[in-house]
Amino acid sequence: MMKASMSTSVSEITRVRFDSSRSFDEVRDALRRLLGTSRLQEVFDHARAVRSPEDFERLLAPVVGDSGFILFLELDHSGWLPLYGIRQKAVRLIFGNPLIAITMIRHDIEASLFAPVELLLVEGEDGEGSTIVYDLPSSLMRAERNPKLLEAARALDAKIAALARAAMGTAP
Repeated sequence: MMKASMSTSVSEITRVRFDSSRSFDEVRDALRRLLGTSRLQEVFDHARAVRSPEDFERLLAPVVGDSGFILFLELDHSGWLPLYGIRQKAVRLIFGNPLIAITMIRHDIEASLFAPVELLLVEGEDGEGSTIVYDLPSSLMRAERNPKLLEAARALDAKIAALARAAMGTAP
């Protein structure tokens, strides 16, 4: 007979917010420009055909944006939220880069839970300005007991913050 077990653990998550007077549309357009574009499954399907890390890196190069990330999926909630009385625009972006992900996954396979990463872009309640919200990857990964994972996760934290600042039009 097969046996299975379940365990749970509690983690503290750090949520990051960037607020800007830039409009939702301006920030969304900036994010799209900064992120390369690909379909996540296509990347992984093509990866099966390559024979070396170098071939995989060549496969990724054309789809990586200036930010170092690839936009895999954009979930625009703005179309259905008004049906429930919510007038703010909101879009969730799922993005990453396997070459960044491997810097963490090589130290802990469970880091795969948080690759790719995501952020939420929300229009201000009054229709003015916008906010980027995301959970800090290093806090999601519980990396404090793994110095190499923590170093790689903090590098990812910095890359996402740089992306948000660039999209919001703010200096680092």
